[in-house]
Amino acid sequence: MRIVLAPDSLKGSLTATQACQAIEEGILNVAPDTEIVRLPMADGGEGTIESLVYALGGSIREATVRDPLGREVRASYGVLADGITTVVELAQASGHTLLSKQERNPLVASTYGTGQLIARCLDDGYRNVLLGLGGSATNDAGTGMMRALGVRFLDEAGLPLPDGGDALGALRTIDLSSIDPRLAETKVTAVTDVRNALCGDDGASRVFGPQKGATEADVRRLDEALSTFADVVKRQLGFDVAVMPGAGAAGGTGAGALAFLGAELRPGCELLADYYRFDERIAGADLIITGEGRLDAQTLSGKVVAGLCRRARVQGVPVAALCGSIGLSAREMDAIGLAAAMSIVSGPCNLSEAVDHAYEWMRDRAEQLMRIVRLGRL
Repeated sequence: MRIVLAPDSLKGSLTATQACQAIEEGILNVAPDTEIVRLPMADGGEGTIESLVYALGGSIREATVRDPLGREVRASYGVLADGITTVVELAQASGHTLLSKQERNPLVASTYGTGQLIARCLDDGYRNVLLGLGGSATNDAGTGMMRALGVRFLDEAGLPLPDGGDALGALRTIDLSSIDPRLAETKVTAVTDVRNALCGDDGASRVFGPQKGATEADVRRLDEALSTFADVVKRQLGFDVAVMPGAGAAGGTGAGALAFLGAELRPGCELLADYYRFDERIAGADLIITGEGRLDAQTLSGKVVAGLCRRARVQGVPVAALCGSIGLSAREMDAIGLAAAMSIVSGPCNLSEAVDHAYEWMRDRAEQLMRIVRLGRL
Protein backbone atom coordinates (compact mmCIF):
# COMPACT_ATOMS: atom_id res chain seq x y z
CA MET A 1 0.00 0.00 0.00
CA ARG A 2 0.96 3.62 -0.50
CA ILE A 3 -0.32 5.99 2.19
CA VAL A 4 0.13 9.77 2.30
CA LEU A 5 0.34 11.37 5.76
CA ALA A 6 -0.81 15.01 5.75
CA PRO A 7 -1.91 16.05 9.26
CA ASP A 8 -2.08 19.57 10.62
CA SER A 9 -0.61 20.15 14.08
CA LEU A 10 -2.64 19.34 17.18
CA LYS A 11 -2.29 22.68 18.91
CA GLY A 12 -0.29 22.56 22.11
CA SER A 13 0.49 18.85 21.86
CA LEU A 14 1.91 17.68 18.51
CA THR A 15 3.48 19.49 15.60
CA ALA A 16 2.50 18.24 12.16
CA THR A 17 5.85 16.49 11.73
CA GLN A 18 5.46 14.76 15.12
CA ALA A 19 1.97 13.67 14.13
CA CYS A 20 3.38 12.22 10.89
CA GLN A 21 5.97 10.27 12.84
CA ALA A 22 3.42 8.87 15.29
CA ILE A 23 1.02 7.84 12.50
CA GLU A 24 3.83 6.21 10.54
CA GLU A 25 4.90 4.15 13.57
CA GLY A 26 1.33 2.91 14.03
CA ILE A 27 0.97 1.95 10.37
CA LEU A 28 4.29 0.11 10.21
CA ASN A 29 3.45 -1.87 13.36
CA VAL A 30 0.70 -3.51 11.30
CA ALA A 31 1.97 -3.33 7.72
CA PRO A 32 5.76 -2.85 7.66
CA ASP A 33 5.90 -2.98 3.85
CA THR A 34 3.67 0.11 3.44
CA GLU A 35 5.12 2.99 1.42
CA ILE A 36 4.75 6.17 3.47
CA VAL A 37 4.77 9.71 2.05
CA ARG A 38 5.05 12.46 4.69
CA LEU A 39 3.53 15.86 3.91
CA PRO A 40 3.06 17.70 7.26
CA MET A 41 0.56 20.53 6.83
CA ALA A 42 0.04 23.90 8.49
CA ASP A 43 -2.66 26.57 8.71
CA GLY A 44 -0.51 29.57 9.65
CA GLY A 45 -0.35 28.76 13.38
CA GLU A 46 2.27 26.86 15.33
CA GLY A 47 4.16 24.42 13.17
CA THR A 48 4.07 26.55 10.02
CA ILE A 49 7.83 27.21 10.16
CA GLU A 50 8.63 23.56 10.77
CA SER A 51 6.38 22.34 7.96
CA LEU A 52 7.73 24.81 5.40
CA VAL A 53 11.36 24.12 6.30
CA TYR A 54 10.56 20.41 6.03
CA ALA A 55 8.93 20.93 2.64
CA LEU A 56 11.49 23.25 1.09
CA GLY A 57 14.68 22.86 3.11
CA GLY A 58 16.38 25.62 5.04
CA SER A 59 17.06 26.44 8.67
CA ILE A 60 15.38 27.73 11.81
CA ARG A 61 16.90 30.75 13.57
CA GLU A 62 16.13 32.65 16.76
CA ALA A 63 15.81 36.27 17.85
CA THR A 64 14.98 38.06 21.10
CA VAL A 65 11.68 39.95 20.82
CA ARG A 66 8.78 41.10 22.98
CA ASP A 67 6.01 38.73 23.99
CA PRO A 68 2.34 39.91 23.99
CA LEU A 69 2.86 41.69 27.32
CA GLY A 70 6.17 43.31 26.41
CA ARG A 71 8.57 40.87 28.10
CA GLU A 72 11.66 39.56 26.33
CA VAL A 73 11.29 36.11 24.79
CA ARG A 74 13.25 33.99 22.33
CA ALA A 75 11.29 33.38 19.14
CA SER A 76 12.05 31.30 16.05
CA TYR A 77 11.78 32.21 12.40
CA GLY A 78 12.55 30.16 9.30
CA VAL A 79 14.94 30.81 6.43
CA LEU A 80 14.14 28.68 3.39
CA ALA A 81 16.68 27.02 1.16
CA ASP A 82 15.80 29.25 -1.81
CA GLY A 83 17.87 31.98 -0.14
CA ILE A 84 15.19 34.67 -0.51
CA THR A 85 12.25 33.59 1.68
CA THR A 86 11.72 33.78 5.43
CA VAL A 87 8.86 32.39 7.51
CA VAL A 88 7.50 34.32 10.50
CA GLU A 89 4.91 32.78 12.82
CA LEU A 90 2.88 35.29 14.78
CA ALA A 91 2.42 32.58 17.40
CA GLN A 92 6.16 32.60 18.13
CA ALA A 93 6.20 36.18 19.43
CA SER A 94 2.54 37.06 20.01
CA GLY A 95 0.92 33.69 20.70
CA HIS A 96 -1.41 32.68 23.51
CA THR A 97 0.90 29.80 24.49
CA LEU A 98 3.40 32.40 25.75
CA LEU A 99 0.95 33.47 28.46
CA SER A 100 -0.58 31.68 31.39
CA LYS A 101 -4.35 31.50 31.46
CA GLN A 102 -4.41 34.22 34.12
CA GLU A 103 -2.24 36.53 31.99
CA ARG A 104 -4.37 36.40 28.84
CA ASN A 105 -5.88 39.81 28.16
CA PRO A 106 -6.57 40.87 24.55
CA LEU A 107 -7.37 44.39 25.72
CA VAL A 108 -3.64 45.05 26.20
CA ALA A 109 -1.81 42.21 24.39
CA SER A 110 0.33 43.40 21.48
CA THR A 111 1.75 42.01 18.23
CA TYR A 112 4.89 44.18 18.57
CA GLY A 113 7.18 41.15 18.78
CA THR A 114 5.89 39.87 15.43
CA GLY A 115 6.91 43.17 13.85
CA GLN A 116 10.35 42.77 15.44
CA LEU A 117 10.69 39.36 13.76
CA ILE A 118 9.79 40.86 10.39
CA ALA A 119 12.34 43.64 10.98
CA ARG A 120 14.96 41.00 11.77
CA CYS A 121 14.24 39.31 8.43
CA LEU A 122 14.64 42.66 6.67
CA ASP A 123 17.91 43.27 8.53
CA ASP A 124 19.16 39.91 7.24
CA GLY A 125 18.44 41.02 3.69
CA TYR A 126 15.29 39.00 2.95
CA ARG A 127 12.47 40.55 0.94
CA ASN A 128 10.01 37.67 0.70
CA VAL A 129 8.15 36.97 3.96
CA LEU A 130 5.59 34.26 4.64
CA LEU A 131 3.67 35.50 7.68
CA GLY A 132 1.76 32.80 9.57
CA LEU A 133 -1.37 34.15 11.24
CA GLY A 134 -2.65 31.82 13.94
CA GLY A 135 -2.56 31.10 17.64
CA SER A 136 -2.52 34.76 18.65
CA ALA A 137 -3.09 36.19 22.13
CA THR A 138 -3.91 39.56 20.59
CA ASN A 139 -6.77 41.64 19.23
CA ASP A 140 -4.89 44.75 18.09
CA ALA A 141 -5.35 44.47 14.28
CA GLY A 142 -1.60 44.10 13.91
CA THR A 143 -0.97 47.66 15.10
CA GLY A 144 1.72 46.45 17.50
CA MET A 145 3.42 44.69 14.59
CA MET A 146 3.34 47.90 12.56
CA ARG A 147 4.63 50.01 15.46
CA ALA A 148 7.76 47.87 15.41
CA LEU A 149 8.02 48.72 11.71
CA GLY A 150 7.72 52.48 12.19
CA VAL A 151 4.00 53.27 11.99
CA ARG A 152 2.46 55.59 14.63
CA PHE A 153 -1.15 55.30 15.78
CA LEU A 154 -2.36 58.58 17.31
CA ASP A 155 -5.32 59.77 19.36
CA GLU A 156 -7.27 63.04 18.96
CA ALA A 157 -4.51 65.01 20.69
CA GLY A 158 -1.86 63.54 18.38
CA LEU A 159 -0.40 61.33 21.10
CA PRO A 160 0.64 57.70 20.50
CA LEU A 161 -1.87 55.10 21.64
CA PRO A 162 -0.83 52.50 24.23
CA ASP A 163 -0.50 48.85 23.27
CA GLY A 164 -3.47 46.55 22.84
CA GLY A 165 -6.78 46.25 21.08
CA ASP A 166 -8.79 48.34 23.53
CA ALA A 167 -6.76 51.48 22.79
CA LEU A 168 -7.86 51.43 19.14
CA GLY A 169 -11.19 52.89 20.20
CA ALA A 170 -9.35 56.22 20.56
CA LEU A 171 -7.56 56.02 17.20
CA ARG A 172 -7.93 59.12 15.04
CA THR A 173 -4.82 59.30 12.85
CA ILE A 174 -2.30 56.87 11.36
CA ASP A 175 1.17 58.34 10.74
CA LEU A 176 3.03 56.41 8.03
CA SER A 177 5.87 58.91 7.62
CA SER A 178 8.42 56.71 9.42
CA ILE A 179 7.35 53.29 8.11
CA ASP A 180 10.33 51.06 7.35
CA PRO A 181 11.17 51.89 3.70
CA ARG A 182 12.35 48.34 3.07
CA LEU A 183 8.74 47.18 3.19
CA ALA A 184 8.11 48.84 -0.16
CA GLU A 185 10.37 46.26 -1.80
CA THR A 186 9.16 43.31 0.30
CA LYS A 187 6.53 40.76 -0.69
CA VAL A 188 4.44 39.56 2.25
CA THR A 189 2.15 36.54 2.02
CA ALA A 190 -0.12 36.13 5.04
CA VAL A 191 -0.87 32.47 5.67
CA THR A 192 -4.19 31.70 7.35
CA ASP A 193 -7.13 29.34 6.99
CA VAL A 194 -9.39 31.79 8.85
CA ARG A 195 -11.88 33.65 6.66
CA ASN A 196 -13.55 35.68 9.41
CA ALA A 197 -14.35 39.35 8.95
CA LEU A 198 -12.74 42.00 11.13
CA CYS A 199 -15.89 43.01 13.03
CA GLY A 200 -19.39 41.82 13.84
CA ASP A 201 -20.85 38.46 14.82
CA ASP A 202 -18.34 36.62 12.61
CA GLY A 203 -15.50 38.96 13.55
CA ALA A 204 -12.20 38.57 15.37
CA SER A 205 -13.42 39.76 18.77
CA ARG A 206 -16.68 37.82 18.91
CA VAL A 207 -15.38 34.50 17.56
CA PHE A 208 -11.87 34.34 19.00
CA GLY A 209 -11.82 36.89 21.83
CA PRO A 210 -13.24 34.62 24.56
CA GLN A 211 -10.50 31.99 24.09
CA LYS A 212 -7.95 34.79 24.56
CA GLY A 213 -9.46 35.79 27.90
CA ALA A 214 -12.08 38.34 26.83
CA THR A 215 -15.26 38.71 28.84
CA GLU A 216 -18.57 39.54 27.14
CA ALA A 217 -18.02 43.21 27.98
CA ASP A 218 -14.46 42.99 26.62
CA VAL A 219 -15.74 41.49 23.36
CA ARG A 220 -18.06 44.47 22.82
CA ARG A 221 -15.26 46.98 23.56
CA LEU A 222 -12.81 45.19 21.28
CA ASP A 223 -15.31 44.90 18.43
CA GLU A 224 -16.08 48.63 18.64
CA ALA A 225 -12.35 49.40 18.73
CA LEU A 226 -11.69 47.34 15.60
CA SER A 227 -14.60 49.09 13.89
CA THR A 228 -12.97 52.45 14.71
CA PHE A 229 -9.67 51.15 13.34
CA ALA A 230 -11.38 50.08 10.10
CA ASP A 231 -13.03 53.50 9.74
CA VAL A 232 -9.71 55.34 10.12
CA VAL A 233 -7.95 53.00 7.68
CA LYS A 234 -10.71 53.52 5.11
CA ARG A 235 -10.67 57.30 5.54
CA GLN A 236 -6.89 57.65 5.35
CA LEU A 237 -5.84 54.83 3.05
CA GLY A 238 -9.00 54.21 1.04
CA PHE A 239 -8.81 50.55 2.04
CA ASP A 240 -12.00 48.91 3.38
CA VAL A 241 -10.61 46.15 5.61
CA ALA A 242 -14.00 45.77 7.32
CA VAL A 243 -15.39 43.75 4.39
CA MET A 244 -12.38 41.65 3.44
CA PRO A 245 -12.52 37.90 4.18
CA GLY A 246 -9.63 36.91 6.44
CA ALA A 247 -9.15 40.40 7.88
CA GLY A 248 -10.19 39.04 11.28
CA ALA A 249 -7.37 36.48 11.37
CA ALA A 250 -5.11 36.64 14.44
CA GLY A 251 -7.14 39.28 16.24
CA GLY A 252 -7.38 41.46 13.14
CA THR A 253 -3.72 41.13 12.16
CA GLY A 254 -5.01 40.01 8.79
CA ALA A 255 -6.44 43.52 8.37
CA GLY A 256 -3.14 45.11 9.39
CA ALA A 257 -1.19 42.93 6.98
CA LEU A 258 -3.56 43.82 4.13
CA ALA A 259 -3.61 47.56 4.85
CA PHE A 260 0.02 48.25 5.69
CA LEU A 261 2.07 45.43 4.19
CA GLY A 262 0.13 44.96 0.98
CA ALA A 263 -0.08 41.28 1.89
CA GLU A 264 -1.71 38.56 -0.12
CA LEU A 265 -3.82 36.26 2.06
CA ARG A 266 -3.45 32.57 1.24
CA PRO A 267 -4.90 29.51 2.99
CA GLY A 268 -2.15 27.50 4.66
CA CYS A 269 -3.42 24.26 3.19
CA GLU A 270 -3.32 25.69 -0.33
CA LEU A 271 0.16 27.17 0.12
CA LEU A 272 1.69 23.98 1.53
CA ALA A 273 -0.07 21.80 -1.04
CA ASP A 274 1.39 23.88 -3.85
CA TYR A 275 4.89 23.74 -2.36
CA TYR A 276 4.58 19.98 -1.86
CA ARG A 277 3.18 19.39 -5.38
CA PHE A 278 0.42 17.67 -3.47
CA ASP A 279 -1.78 16.72 -6.42
CA GLU A 280 1.17 15.03 -8.10
CA ARG A 281 2.32 13.19 -4.98
CA ILE A 282 -1.08 11.73 -4.02
CA ALA A 283 -1.65 10.28 -7.49
CA GLY A 284 -2.08 6.51 -7.16
CA ALA A 285 -2.14 6.56 -3.35
CA ASP A 286 -4.42 4.10 -1.54
CA LEU A 287 -5.22 6.40 1.37
CA ILE A 288 -4.53 9.85 2.80
CA ILE A 289 -4.46 10.22 6.59
CA THR A 290 -4.87 13.75 7.89
CA GLY A 291 -5.81 15.18 11.26
CA GLU A 292 -6.16 18.20 13.52
CA GLY A 293 -7.05 18.99 17.11
CA ARG A 294 -10.81 19.05 16.57
CA LEU A 295 -13.12 18.42 13.65
CA ASP A 296 -15.85 21.07 13.91
CA ALA A 297 -17.55 23.94 12.12
CA GLN A 298 -14.20 25.65 11.51
CA THR A 299 -13.10 22.55 9.60
CA LEU A 300 -16.05 23.07 7.25
CA SER A 301 -15.06 26.70 6.63
CA GLY A 302 -11.89 25.66 4.81
CA LYS A 303 -9.22 24.48 7.23
CA VAL A 304 -6.60 21.85 6.36
CA VAL A 305 -8.79 18.74 6.46
CA ALA A 306 -11.44 20.22 4.16
CA GLY A 307 -8.82 21.54 1.76
CA LEU A 308 -7.12 18.17 1.46
CA CYS A 309 -10.42 16.36 0.96
CA ARG A 310 -11.28 18.71 -1.89
CA ARG A 311 -8.01 17.95 -3.69
CA ALA A 312 -8.13 14.23 -2.95
CA ARG A 313 -11.68 13.90 -4.28
CA VAL A 314 -10.51 14.95 -7.76
CA GLN A 315 -8.19 11.93 -7.87
CA GLY A 316 -10.49 9.53 -6.08
CA VAL A 317 -8.18 8.99 -3.10
CA PRO A 318 -10.05 8.36 0.20
CA VAL A 319 -9.19 10.53 3.21
CA ALA A 320 -9.34 9.51 6.89
CA ALA A 321 -8.75 11.85 9.83
CA LEU A 322 -7.30 11.23 13.30
CA CYS A 323 -8.29 14.02 15.68
CA GLY A 324 -8.40 14.95 19.32
CA SER A 325 -12.18 15.25 19.19
CA ILE A 326 -14.93 15.11 16.58
CA GLY A 327 -17.79 17.60 16.40
CA LEU A 328 -19.06 16.82 12.91
CA SER A 329 -21.94 14.59 11.89
CA ALA A 330 -21.61 11.87 9.27
CA ARG A 331 -23.54 14.08 6.85
CA GLU A 332 -21.11 16.96 7.39
CA MET A 333 -18.13 14.67 6.83
CA ASP A 334 -19.73 13.41 3.62
CA ALA A 335 -20.18 17.01 2.48
CA ILE A 336 -16.43 17.70 2.55
CA GLY A 337 -15.52 14.23 1.24
CA LEU A 338 -14.05 12.80 4.45
CA ALA A 339 -14.35 9.01 4.36
CA ALA A 340 -13.83 8.39 8.07
CA ALA A 341 -12.72 10.08 11.29
CA MET A 342 -11.52 8.66 14.60
CA SER A 343 -10.75 10.35 17.89
CA ILE A 344 -7.33 9.45 19.26
CA VAL A 345 -8.63 9.79 22.83
CA SER A 346 -9.42 6.39 24.25
CA GLY A 347 -11.59 7.50 27.17
CA PRO A 348 -12.47 10.32 29.57
CA CYS A 349 -9.46 12.54 30.36
CA ASN A 350 -8.53 16.11 31.12
CA LEU A 351 -6.65 18.43 28.76
CA SER A 352 -3.32 17.88 30.49
CA GLU A 353 -3.58 14.11 30.05
CA ALA A 354 -4.56 14.52 26.40
CA VAL A 355 -1.49 16.69 25.74
CA ASP A 356 0.86 14.37 27.63
CA HIS A 357 -0.34 11.25 25.78
CA ALA A 358 -1.03 12.72 22.33
CA TYR A 359 1.91 11.01 20.60
CA GLU A 360 1.24 7.51 21.88
CA TRP A 361 -2.51 7.85 21.37
CA MET A 362 -1.99 9.06 17.81
CA ARG A 363 0.33 6.10 17.14
CA ASP A 364 -2.09 3.59 18.67
CA ARG A 365 -5.12 4.96 16.83
CA ALA A 366 -3.21 4.88 13.53
CA GLU A 367 -2.45 1.22 14.22
CA GLN A 368 -6.16 0.50 14.80
CA LEU A 369 -7.10 2.38 11.63
CA MET A 370 -4.59 0.32 9.69
CA ARG A 371 -6.02 -2.92 11.09
CA ILE A 372 -9.46 -1.87 9.82
CA VAL A 373 -7.98 -0.96 6.41
CA ARG A 374 -6.38 -4.40 6.19
CA LEU A 375 -9.68 -6.08 7.00
CA GLY A 376 -11.24 -4.28 4.08
CA ARG A 377 -8.56 -5.61 1.74
CA LEU A 378 -8.96 -9.28 2.72
